[in-house]
Amino acid sequence: MIAFASNSLLCRAALKQTSIDAASFTFVRVFSGAVVLWLVTNLRRMIRTTRDVGVGGNWISALALFLYAAGFSFAYVDVAAGTGALLLFGAVQATMILWGLHKGERLRAIQIVGLVVAMTGLVVLLFPGLSAPPLFGSILMLGAGVAWGIYSLRGKRERNPVTATTGNFVRAVPFAAAVSIIFLRWLDLDIAGVIYAIISGAITSGLGYVIWYSVLPSLKAASAATVQLSVPVLAATGGILLLGEPITLRYVLASIAVLGGIALVVVAPHSQDQTASPTGQSRS
Repeated sequence: MIAFASNSLLCRAALKQTSIDAASFTFVRVFSGAVVLWLVTNLRRMIRTTRDVGVGGNWISALALFLYAAGFSFAYVDVAAGTGALLLFGAVQATMILWGLHKGERLRAIQIVGLVVAMTGLVVLLFPGLSAPPLFGSILMLGAGVAWGIYSLRGKRERNPVTATTGNFVRAVPFAAAVSIIFLRWLDLDIAGVIYAIISGAITSGLGYVIWYSVLPSLKAASAATVQLSVPVLAATGGILLLGEPITLRYVLASIAVLGGIALVVVAPHSQDQTASPTGQSRS
């Protein structure tokens, strides 16, 4: 989640504070992630820490990855940060939780409470930045959220996160290149923006997504969806620690609500399971 928060800060900084265009940012981000992950995969093979041959992943996951990256980039050109975060994470929540329910997962009462508390905390945290978003930007951000939810759900079946993520990034490069060609007329490369895109793609996206795919098989869809609500809180914390932004009462209360709600969704059910005996009776 720290990688995701850092990635969000880098993307917004590039698209809001530099002149790089969204298509170029997306291409550099995806391409740099593919290059670094390809090098990591081949290095692992050279030192014989793995027997994997080639790259993993698949075209459907790669398309979902690209749609998330492109939708996120183009949406943030017009959508405010707070509004965009709510649209994005709202779509992620809906996609992953509804799929979990479809597959037979059931939310306990305490998990529902935790989800409501976390979402409320997120609204409180982002409320000052909320504004009526443009329709097209909203559709792009909602689409990005759905795409990321799909990408995350598909990661639950992956058993080798490095090769899977590498393959997905490599396959996403042609999609990003095609969009860059379509928007070539609006090409605008900015040195700072390119650097942000490289860091975003190589580190906070590429390596961050490997970590995400590593833990996904151990999480239920609802838990994987809810834990991502911590990203805006971590991004705000980064602003305080790195940019000297002030600590406000709203930030403190909202952070407690978000993190407490996540704990109810993720931790509480496991605690209840561990206190039950194999026959379903509580241990003395």
